[in-house]
Amino acid sequence: MAWKLDEIDRRILKTLQEDGRIANNILAERVGLSPSPCLRRVRMLEEAGVIDRYVALLNPAVIGLGLTVFSRVWLKSQDAATVNHFAREVEHLPEVVECHLMAGDCDFLLRILVTDLDAYRRFQIDHLTRIDGVQSIKTDIPMQKIKQTTEIPLP
Repeated sequence: MAWKLDEIDRRILKTLQEDGRIANNILAERVGLSPSPCLRRVRMLEEAGVIDRYVALLNPAVIGLGLTVFSRVWLKSQDAATVNHFAREVEHLPEVVECHLMAGDCDFLLRILVTDLDAYRRFQIDHLTRIDGVQSIKTDIPMQKIKQTTEIPLP
């Protein structure tokens, strides 16, 4: 069941999505509350699971991961054992930063961060193609990042 957000919740969440390290007194001021009720609201949103966690977002290119690729994976079979095996294996690959089970053409869509094209090719050969059940992999290389955000729209 979806959590019912009021306008204050939306303002809190919008502000925290922009700056998760904001001090509570400044957050309270921005959303029009005093600090104690603001902190109670934030804790309530955390306990309800609306706020999942707080993280530091890294710039991949600055730390040497300058290439993002999208890999579409087809499995030999779509039975539960094959799908679950692939999902478990991918969880252990830090280069895979997103993995989606798909409806449609491919079985999985992966977003992978690596240093360069050679590193991706080695990753594909040494890891992806060695996972039991993988039939084929097609890789898409983005030419330009138009938009990427961690902020989700608030209903």
